[in-house]
Amino acid sequence: MATAEDGHDAGPSAVRATGEDEDERMFLVTGATGNVGGELVRALAGAGEPVRALSRAGRSEGLPPGVEPAAGDLNEPETVRAALDGVTAVFLMPGYAGQRQILADARAAGVRRVVLLSGRSAGTGDTANAVAGYMIDAEEAVRESGLAWTCVRPTSFMSNALQLADQLRAGDSVRVPFPDAATADIDPYDIARTVMVALRSGEFDGRVLEVTGPEPLLPADRVRILGKVLGRELRTVGLTHEEARAELEARMPVPYVDAFFSFYVDGTLDESEVLPTVQEVTGRAPRTFEEWARTHAAEF
Repeated sequence: MATAEDGHDAGPSAVRATGEDEDERMFLVTGATGNVGGELVRALAGAGEPVRALSRAGRSEGLPPGVEPAAGDLNEPETVRAALDGVTAVFLMPGYAGQRQILADARAAGVRRVVLLSGRSAGTGDTANAVAGYMIDAEEAVRESGLAWTCVRPTSFMSNALQLADQLRAGDSVRVPFPDAATADIDPYDIARTVMVALRSGEFDGRVLEVTGPEPLLPADRVRILGKVLGRELRTVGLTHEEARAELEARMPVPYVDAFFSFYVDGTLDESEVLPTVQEVTGRAPRTFEEWARTHAAEF
């Protein structure tokens, strides 16, 4: 599997390695109100970088000072073209109908680099799987774009635990699908920090960076940690496959449910493996689930 090599510097030397004039740089972050995009906007702004934050609404509320809002829909490339003006590097979300046209427009606008948010499932090569398929297609699009590219493939997000918030408000029993599937979930903060290094430095161009959290946990482990953080005695109730399918199909298309059953029941995707990539790329160990939970405790 592709990981970063030892000794990469996320600091000033990584920025200087690009040879770009810092006064001419502009970073476009798509999905700027999402889990990873929001963290990336904050990270870039905190580093003093010029940032344009693209979302469908293009609102400035909640953006750090100095960040430029932009409105655009990745399914409608023509709405994104204006946001590409003066941009040198783009963070791109996957799975949108307009991605190839947006990449072509980006190259025409003078964009030099794209960093794609992909997923570990892209490594399966299974184009028939609904989730892996759109990740694979997105990776092919950036490779064929003519831009310098990096694909960042994370495991499941720690922020997926927020889907349990309604259950926690209702009581102390927490129903979870796939109770036997251990995953090394990653904090979107760490994904964003990895993306930021790839955007600012050319040393990861043409690379796939597979990123994971620091430890594999079962759903019951995460519920236990949430209980510790919230000061509650929580009880995990593992759903049967039939119960899990019924609950998942109530909130997502069947092909996506089939994809997750393929990953976590049939075992076509192993997200329990812990990789050193975050440490190697950013110089810092990835956050633990307990650290994530303490940061987001108020949201439960």
